[in-house]
Amino acid sequence: MKRLSRRQFILATAASLCSTATGHARWSFFGSADSLPSDIQGTIFQNDAPASLWKWSKAAYHFTRLGQGAVLCTLCPNRCRLSPGDRSVCRSRVNLDGTLYSLAYGNACSANVDPVEKKPLFHFLPTTNAFSIAAAGCNFRCLNCQNWEISQVRPEDVRHLDLFPEAVVRAAVRSGCQSIAYTYSEPTTFYEYMIDTAHIARSSGLHNIWVSNGYINQKPLIALCRELDGANVNLKSISDDVYRQLNGGRLKPVLDTFVTLHRQGVHFEMTHLVVPGYGDSDEMVQRMCGWILEHLGPNYPLHFLRFFPRYQLDRLAPTPVATLIRFRELAMAEGIRYVYLGNVQGHAGNHTFCHHCKRLLVERQGYHIPTFHITKGSCQFCHTPIPGVWPADGA
Repeated sequence: MKRLSRRQFILATAASLCSTATGHARWSFFGSADSLPSDIQGTIFQNDAPASLWKWSKAAYHFTRLGQGAVLCTLCPNRCRLSPGDRSVCRSRVNLDGTLYSLAYGNACSANVDPVEKKPLFHFLPTTNAFSIAAAGCNFRCLNCQNWEISQVRPEDVRHLDLFPEAVVRAAVRSGCQSIAYTYSEPTTFYEYMIDTAHIARSSGLHNIWVSNGYINQKPLIALCRELDGANVNLKSISDDVYRQLNGGRLKPVLDTFVTLHRQGVHFEMTHLVVPGYGDSDEMVQRMCGWILEHLGPNYPLHFLRFFPRYQLDRLAPTPVATLIRFRELAMAEGIRYVYLGNVQGHAGNHTFCHHCKRLLVERQGYHIPTFHITKGSCQFCHTPIPGVWPADGA
Protein backbone atom coordinates (compact mmCIF):
# COMPACT_ATOMS: atom_id res chain seq x y z
CA MET A 1 0.00 0.00 0.00
CA LYS A 2 1.42 3.37 -0.98
CA ARG A 3 2.13 5.97 1.70
CA LEU A 4 0.95 9.52 1.04
CA SER A 5 3.27 12.46 1.33
CA ARG A 6 2.27 15.24 3.71
CA ARG A 7 1.34 17.52 0.79
CA GLN A 8 -0.71 14.78 -0.90
CA PHE A 9 -2.71 14.20 2.24
CA ILE A 10 -3.33 17.91 2.80
CA LEU A 11 -4.52 18.35 -0.78
CA ALA A 12 -6.77 15.31 -0.43
CA THR A 13 -8.43 16.78 2.66
CA ALA A 14 -8.86 20.15 0.98
CA ALA A 15 -11.25 18.61 -1.55
CA SER A 16 -13.68 17.65 1.22
CA LEU A 17 -13.81 21.03 2.97
CA CYS A 18 -17.11 22.88 2.91
CA SER A 19 -17.93 26.52 3.70
CA THR A 20 -20.10 27.55 6.63
CA ALA A 21 -22.87 30.08 6.27
CA THR A 22 -20.70 32.84 7.70
CA GLY A 23 -17.67 32.07 5.60
CA HIS A 24 -15.41 32.64 8.63
CA ALA A 25 -14.65 28.98 9.24
CA ARG A 26 -14.51 25.94 7.00
CA TRP A 27 -14.78 22.49 8.47
CA SER A 28 -13.93 18.96 7.45
CA PHE A 29 -15.31 16.02 9.42
CA PHE A 30 -13.85 12.53 9.37
CA GLY A 31 -15.86 10.44 11.82
CA SER A 32 -13.68 7.35 11.44
CA ALA A 33 -11.04 5.83 9.23
CA ASP A 34 -13.77 4.12 7.20
CA SER A 35 -15.20 7.49 6.17
CA LEU A 36 -11.96 8.52 4.45
CA PRO A 37 -11.41 8.09 0.70
CA SER A 38 -10.22 4.58 -0.04
CA ASP A 39 -6.79 5.68 -1.23
CA ILE A 40 -6.13 7.34 2.13
CA GLN A 41 -7.40 4.53 4.36
CA GLY A 42 -4.58 2.55 5.91
CA THR A 43 -1.93 5.17 5.29
CA ILE A 44 -2.43 7.94 7.84
CA PHE A 45 -3.86 5.60 10.48
CA GLN A 46 -0.78 3.47 10.86
CA ASN A 47 1.20 3.17 14.09
CA ASP A 48 -1.88 3.29 16.36
CA ALA A 49 -2.92 6.76 15.21
CA PRO A 50 -6.51 7.44 16.33
CA ALA A 51 -9.36 6.95 13.89
CA SER A 52 -10.57 10.51 14.53
CA LEU A 53 -7.29 12.00 13.31
CA TRP A 54 -7.64 15.39 11.58
CA LYS A 55 -11.28 15.44 12.50
CA TRP A 56 -11.63 19.18 12.25
CA SER A 57 -9.79 22.06 10.72
CA LYS A 58 -10.58 25.71 11.36
CA ALA A 59 -9.73 28.87 9.47
CA ALA A 60 -6.97 30.78 11.21
CA TYR A 61 -7.65 34.14 12.82
CA HIS A 62 -4.45 35.90 11.78
CA PHE A 63 -3.26 35.63 8.18
CA THR A 64 -3.07 37.64 4.96
CA ARG A 65 -3.80 36.48 1.42
CA LEU A 66 -0.91 37.31 -0.92
CA GLY A 67 -2.32 36.32 -4.28
CA GLN A 68 -1.88 33.23 -6.47
CA GLY A 69 -3.12 31.13 -3.54
CA ALA A 70 -0.29 32.07 -1.20
CA VAL A 71 -0.88 33.24 2.38
CA LEU A 72 1.18 34.93 5.08
CA CYS A 73 0.66 33.73 8.65
CA THR A 74 0.75 36.80 10.92
CA LEU A 75 0.36 35.02 14.25
CA CYS A 76 4.01 34.89 15.28
CA PRO A 77 7.32 36.51 14.25
CA ASN A 78 8.16 33.56 11.98
CA ARG A 79 5.69 35.08 9.48
CA CYS A 80 5.48 31.92 7.41
CA ARG A 81 4.75 32.50 3.72
CA LEU A 82 2.89 29.44 2.51
CA SER A 83 1.94 28.26 -0.95
CA PRO A 84 -1.11 25.99 -1.24
CA GLY A 85 -0.41 22.75 0.62
CA ASP A 86 2.48 24.15 2.66
CA ARG A 87 2.84 23.80 6.43
CA SER A 88 3.96 26.51 8.84
CA VAL A 89 7.11 26.20 10.95
CA CYS A 90 4.94 25.07 13.87
CA ARG A 91 3.57 22.22 11.69
CA SER A 92 -0.02 22.80 12.82
CA ARG A 93 -1.12 25.44 10.30
CA VAL A 94 -1.63 24.77 6.62
CA ASN A 95 -2.59 26.65 3.47
CA LEU A 96 -5.58 24.91 1.95
CA ASP A 97 -6.74 26.47 -1.30
CA GLY A 98 -5.63 29.99 -0.32
CA THR A 99 -6.95 29.95 3.27
CA LEU A 100 -4.83 29.30 6.34
CA TYR A 101 -6.20 26.60 8.64
CA SER A 102 -5.38 25.42 12.12
CA LEU A 103 -5.17 21.64 12.38
CA ALA A 104 -5.00 21.77 16.18
CA TYR A 105 -8.54 22.96 16.90
CA GLY A 106 -10.17 20.61 19.41
CA ASN A 107 -7.34 18.13 18.91
CA ALA A 108 -5.94 18.06 22.43
CA CYS A 109 -3.00 15.67 22.71
CA SER A 110 -2.80 16.12 26.48
CA ALA A 111 -5.30 17.01 29.22
CA ASN A 112 -4.49 16.84 32.92
CA VAL A 113 -5.34 18.38 36.26
CA ASP A 114 -2.19 20.05 37.65
CA PRO A 115 -1.36 22.10 40.73
CA VAL A 116 -1.01 25.67 39.53
CA GLU A 117 2.46 25.67 41.09
CA LYS A 118 3.55 23.23 38.38
CA LYS A 119 3.24 25.85 35.62
CA PRO A 120 5.25 27.26 37.52
CA LEU A 121 3.12 30.01 39.07
CA PHE A 122 3.91 30.80 42.70
CA HIS A 123 1.97 34.06 43.00
CA PHE A 124 -1.24 32.97 41.28
CA LEU A 125 -4.03 31.27 43.28
CA PRO A 126 -1.73 28.95 45.27
CA THR A 127 -3.12 25.54 46.33
CA THR A 128 -5.61 25.56 43.43
CA ASN A 129 -5.61 23.28 40.38
CA ALA A 130 -5.44 24.16 36.70
CA PHE A 131 -7.04 22.05 33.99
CA SER A 132 -4.11 21.83 31.57
CA ILE A 133 -4.41 21.18 27.84
CA ALA A 134 -2.06 21.05 24.87
CA ALA A 135 -2.13 20.42 21.15
CA ALA A 136 0.86 19.38 19.08
CA GLY A 137 3.26 21.95 17.66
CA CYS A 138 5.72 24.72 18.45
CA ASN A 139 7.11 27.74 16.63
CA PHE A 140 10.57 27.19 18.17
CA ARG A 141 13.12 24.42 17.60
CA CYS A 142 14.71 24.28 21.05
CA LEU A 143 17.61 21.84 21.21
CA ASN A 144 16.81 21.21 24.87
CA CYS A 145 13.01 20.83 24.59
CA GLN A 146 11.56 18.99 27.58
CA ASN A 147 8.31 18.09 25.79
CA TRP A 148 9.66 17.41 22.33
CA GLU A 149 7.38 14.37 21.88
CA ILE A 150 4.42 16.73 21.40
CA SER A 151 6.02 20.07 20.55
CA GLN A 152 8.31 18.92 17.73
CA VAL A 153 5.81 16.80 15.83
CA ARG A 154 2.85 17.24 13.50
CA PRO A 155 -0.72 16.97 14.83
CA GLU A 156 -1.15 13.65 13.06
CA ASP A 157 1.86 12.16 14.82
CA VAL A 158 0.31 11.96 18.29
CA ARG A 159 -2.83 10.60 19.87
CA HIS A 160 -5.69 13.06 20.28
CA LEU A 161 -8.73 13.65 22.43
CA ASP A 162 -11.92 15.07 20.98
CA LEU A 163 -11.96 18.05 23.32
CA PHE A 164 -13.52 21.19 21.93
CA PRO A 165 -13.76 24.49 23.86
CA GLU A 166 -17.10 23.87 25.55
CA ALA A 167 -15.96 20.39 26.60
CA VAL A 168 -12.71 21.77 28.03
CA VAL A 169 -14.65 24.20 30.22
CA ARG A 170 -17.08 21.52 31.36
CA ALA A 171 -14.20 19.21 32.26
CA ALA A 172 -12.44 21.98 34.18
CA VAL A 173 -15.56 22.76 36.18
CA ARG A 174 -16.28 19.08 36.91
CA SER A 175 -12.71 18.55 38.12
CA GLY A 176 -12.93 21.42 40.58
CA CYS A 177 -10.26 23.52 38.88
CA GLN A 178 -10.27 27.28 39.18
CA SER A 179 -8.35 27.85 35.97
CA ILE A 180 -7.49 26.45 32.56
CA ALA A 181 -3.82 26.38 31.55
CA TYR A 182 -2.71 26.30 27.93
CA THR A 183 0.63 24.61 28.32
CA TYR A 184 3.03 21.67 27.67
CA SER A 185 3.65 22.45 23.97
CA GLU A 186 3.45 26.04 22.63
CA PRO A 187 -0.10 27.41 23.00
CA THR A 188 0.48 30.15 20.44
CA THR A 189 0.44 27.47 17.75
CA PHE A 190 -3.10 26.43 18.77
CA TYR A 191 -4.18 30.04 19.17
CA GLU A 192 -7.74 29.68 17.82
CA TYR A 193 -8.44 26.71 20.09
CA MET A 194 -6.93 28.56 23.07
CA ILE A 195 -8.67 31.91 22.67
CA ASP A 196 -12.10 30.40 21.98
CA THR A 197 -11.75 28.20 25.05
CA ALA A 198 -10.49 31.10 27.15
CA HIS A 199 -13.47 33.27 26.20
CA ILE A 200 -15.95 30.59 27.26
CA ALA A 201 -13.94 29.90 30.42
CA ARG A 202 -14.09 33.56 31.45
CA SER A 203 -17.88 33.60 31.11
CA SER A 204 -18.00 30.46 33.29
CA GLY A 205 -15.99 32.03 36.10
CA LEU A 206 -12.70 30.27 35.34
CA HIS A 207 -9.30 31.89 35.07
CA ASN A 208 -7.00 31.47 32.05
CA ILE A 209 -3.25 30.79 32.18
CA TRP A 210 -0.86 31.03 29.23
CA VAL A 211 2.41 29.06 29.57
CA SER A 212 4.47 30.12 26.61
CA ASN A 213 7.77 30.95 24.96
CA GLY A 214 6.32 34.41 24.30
CA TYR A 215 7.00 34.28 20.56
CA ILE A 216 3.85 35.96 19.27
CA ASN A 217 2.99 39.13 17.35
CA GLN A 218 1.47 42.10 19.12
CA LYS A 219 -2.01 42.14 17.56
CA PRO A 220 -2.94 38.53 18.47
CA LEU A 221 -1.26 38.97 21.87
CA ILE A 222 -3.36 42.01 22.78
CA ALA A 223 -6.52 40.12 21.79
CA LEU A 224 -5.39 37.20 23.95
CA CYS A 225 -4.65 39.49 26.91
CA ARG A 226 -8.36 40.34 27.11
CA GLU A 227 -8.98 36.74 28.12
CA LEU A 228 -5.88 36.09 30.25
CA ASP A 229 -5.54 36.21 34.03
CA GLY A 230 -2.04 34.83 34.42
CA ALA A 231 0.97 33.71 32.41
CA ASN A 232 4.36 32.13 32.71
CA VAL A 233 6.66 33.11 29.88
CA ASN A 234 10.07 31.59 29.34
CA LEU A 235 12.90 34.09 28.96
CA LYS A 236 15.42 31.69 27.49
CA SER A 237 18.29 34.17 27.38
CA ILE A 238 19.05 37.85 27.22
CA SER A 239 21.21 37.12 24.15
CA ASP A 240 19.81 37.14 20.63
CA ASP A 241 22.65 34.84 19.56
CA VAL A 242 21.59 32.23 22.11
CA TYR A 243 17.98 32.46 20.91
CA ARG A 244 19.11 31.81 17.35
CA GLN A 245 21.45 28.94 18.27
CA LEU A 246 19.45 27.21 21.00
CA ASN A 247 15.84 27.96 20.11
CA GLY A 248 15.62 28.95 16.46
CA GLY A 249 14.06 32.32 17.26
CA ARG A 250 14.90 35.90 18.19
CA LEU A 251 15.01 37.77 21.47
CA LYS A 252 13.23 41.07 20.78
CA PRO A 253 9.72 39.68 20.13
CA VAL A 254 9.88 37.89 23.48
CA LEU A 255 10.93 41.05 25.28
CA ASP A 256 8.07 42.87 23.55
CA THR A 257 5.69 40.22 24.90
CA PHE A 258 6.77 40.91 28.47
CA VAL A 259 6.24 44.65 28.01
CA THR A 260 2.78 44.08 26.51
CA LEU A 261 1.69 41.76 29.33
CA HIS A 262 2.92 44.38 31.81
CA ARG A 263 1.01 47.20 30.09
CA GLN A 264 -2.14 45.09 29.73
CA GLY A 265 -2.15 44.31 33.46
CA VAL A 266 -1.79 40.53 33.14
CA HIS A 267 -0.06 38.86 36.07
CA PHE A 268 2.93 36.92 34.79
CA GLU A 269 5.99 35.13 36.05
CA MET A 270 9.23 34.49 34.20
CA THR A 271 11.20 31.28 33.91
CA HIS A 272 14.80 30.96 32.81
CA LEU A 273 16.07 27.44 32.19
CA VAL A 274 19.80 27.54 32.91
CA VAL A 275 21.39 25.43 30.15
CA PRO A 276 25.12 24.80 30.70
CA GLY A 277 27.21 26.40 28.01
CA TYR A 278 24.45 28.64 26.68
CA GLY A 279 24.85 31.91 28.53
CA ASP A 280 25.00 30.49 32.06
CA SER A 281 27.17 33.33 33.31
CA ASP A 282 26.89 35.97 35.98
CA GLU A 283 27.16 38.68 33.35
CA MET A 284 24.15 37.27 31.47
CA VAL A 285 22.07 37.15 34.65
CA GLN A 286 23.03 40.71 35.54
CA ARG A 287 22.01 41.93 32.07
CA MET A 288 18.75 40.00 32.30
CA CYS A 289 17.92 41.48 35.68
CA GLY A 290 18.86 44.94 34.47
CA TRP A 291 16.42 44.70 31.58
CA ILE A 292 13.65 43.37 33.85
CA LEU A 293 14.10 46.15 36.38
CA GLU A 294 14.20 48.86 33.73
CA HIS A 295 11.18 47.73 31.72
CA LEU A 296 9.01 45.70 34.13
CA GLY A 297 10.01 46.59 37.67
CA PRO A 298 11.05 44.41 40.63
CA ASN A 299 7.78 42.63 41.43
CA TYR A 300 7.41 39.95 38.76
CA PRO A 301 8.60 36.55 40.06
CA LEU A 302 11.62 35.05 38.33
CA HIS A 303 12.22 31.28 38.34
CA PHE A 304 15.65 29.81 37.61
CA LEU A 305 15.10 26.22 36.47
CA ARG A 306 17.61 23.42 36.61
CA PHE A 307 18.35 21.84 33.23
CA PHE A 308 18.35 18.06 32.80
CA PRO A 309 19.67 16.43 29.62
CA ARG A 310 16.90 15.93 27.09
CA TYR A 311 16.25 15.77 23.36
CA GLN A 312 19.24 16.97 21.31
CA LEU A 313 21.23 18.09 24.35
CA ASP A 314 21.08 14.74 26.09
CA ARG A 315 24.86 14.64 26.53
CA LEU A 316 25.06 17.79 28.63
CA ALA A 317 25.32 17.49 32.39
CA PRO A 318 22.51 18.83 34.60
CA THR A 319 22.89 22.39 35.81
CA PRO A 320 24.94 22.46 39.03
CA VAL A 321 22.70 23.39 41.94
CA ALA A 322 25.41 25.77 43.12
CA THR A 323 25.01 27.73 39.87
CA LEU A 324 21.28 28.16 40.44
CA ILE A 325 21.82 29.26 44.03
CA ARG A 326 24.40 31.82 42.91
CA PHE A 327 22.08 33.17 40.21
CA ARG A 328 19.22 33.50 42.71
CA GLU A 329 21.40 35.44 45.13
CA LEU A 330 22.72 37.62 42.31
CA ALA A 331 19.20 38.41 41.01
CA MET A 332 17.98 39.34 44.48
CA ALA A 333 21.05 41.52 45.03
CA GLU A 334 20.27 43.27 41.73
CA GLY A 335 16.79 44.10 43.05
CA ILE A 336 14.40 41.37 41.84
CA ARG A 337 12.18 40.80 44.87
CA TYR A 338 10.89 37.27 44.24
CA VAL A 339 13.39 34.79 42.84
CA TYR A 340 12.79 31.03 42.90
CA LEU A 341 14.63 27.82 42.08
CA GLY A 342 12.96 25.16 39.96
CA ASN A 343 13.74 21.43 39.86
CA VAL A 344 15.64 21.78 43.15
CA GLN A 345 13.86 20.17 46.08
CA GLY A 346 14.24 21.24 49.70
CA HIS A 347 15.85 24.64 49.12
CA ALA A 348 14.66 27.96 50.53
CA GLY A 349 14.40 29.12 46.93
CA ASN A 350 11.11 27.21 46.73
CA HIS A 351 9.49 29.43 49.37
CA THR A 352 8.04 32.94 49.28
CA PHE A 353 9.40 35.54 51.72
CA CYS A 354 8.08 39.03 52.26
CA HIS A 355 10.40 41.42 50.45
CA HIS A 356 9.95 43.95 53.27
CA CYS A 357 10.12 42.09 56.60
CA LYS A 358 11.76 38.92 55.15
CA ARG A 359 9.36 36.62 57.02
CA LEU A 360 8.33 33.27 55.51
CA LEU A 361 4.94 33.68 53.83
CA VAL A 362 4.48 30.56 51.68
CA GLU A 363 6.30 27.33 52.43
CA ARG A 364 6.37 24.76 49.61
CA GLN A 365 7.17 21.09 49.95
CA GLY A 366 6.89 19.98 46.36
CA TYR A 367 3.37 21.03 45.42
CA HIS A 368 2.16 20.88 49.03
CA ILE A 369 1.83 24.18 50.93
CA PRO A 370 1.88 23.62 54.71
CA THR A 371 2.42 27.30 55.59
CA PHE A 372 0.56 30.28 54.12
CA HIS A 373 0.70 33.78 55.64
CA ILE A 374 -0.81 36.06 53.01
CA THR A 375 -4.14 37.70 53.81
CA LYS A 376 -6.01 39.86 51.32
CA GLY A 377 -2.90 40.02 49.20
CA SER A 378 -0.65 41.29 51.99
CA CYS A 379 1.94 39.94 54.40
CA GLN A 380 0.23 38.90 57.63
CA PHE A 381 3.18 40.21 59.66
CA CYS A 382 3.97 43.67 58.26
CA HIS A 383 0.95 44.17 55.94
CA THR A 384 3.12 44.87 52.90
CA PRO A 385 1.21 44.13 49.65
CA ILE A 386 2.59 41.02 47.94
CA PRO A 387 2.32 41.15 44.13
CA GLY A 388 0.22 38.40 42.59
CA VAL A 389 -3.29 37.02 42.38
CA TRP A 390 -4.22 35.53 45.75
CA PRO A 391 -7.30 33.55 46.85
CA ALA A 392 -8.75 36.49 48.79
CA ASP A 393 -8.45 38.67 45.69
CA GLY A 394 -11.53 37.09 44.15
CA ALA A 395 -10.53 33.58 43.14
